[in-house]
Amino acid sequence: MFAVTVTLEIAKGRMPEFLPAVLENARASLDEPACHRFDVWAEPERPDEVYLYELYDDAAGFDAHRATPHYKTFDAAVRDMIVDKTVRTYSRMQA
Repeated sequence: MFAVTVTLEIAKGRMPEFLPAVLENARASLDEPACHRFDVWAEPERPDEVYLYELYDDAAGFDAHRATPHYKTFDAAVRDMIVDKTVRTYSRMQA
């Protein structure tokens, strides 16, 4: 498994516009064969921050996600709404 976390800082006043777009991207991502989970999290105490947790078969599945038409549409639509973006990836450690 391959996990991806994304922390996004959204420009002030843009969250009402951003949320429907990110939720639609998450929904569409779950139709991808390698995507097992795509959660969108928010914390009321940090009203301009969104946290994404994504789980894929492997890094290739994540690469395939970023090549989908729905991701490219989402990325272009929200690019100017994002002030800061931190992406981290993790591979599952086997015991």
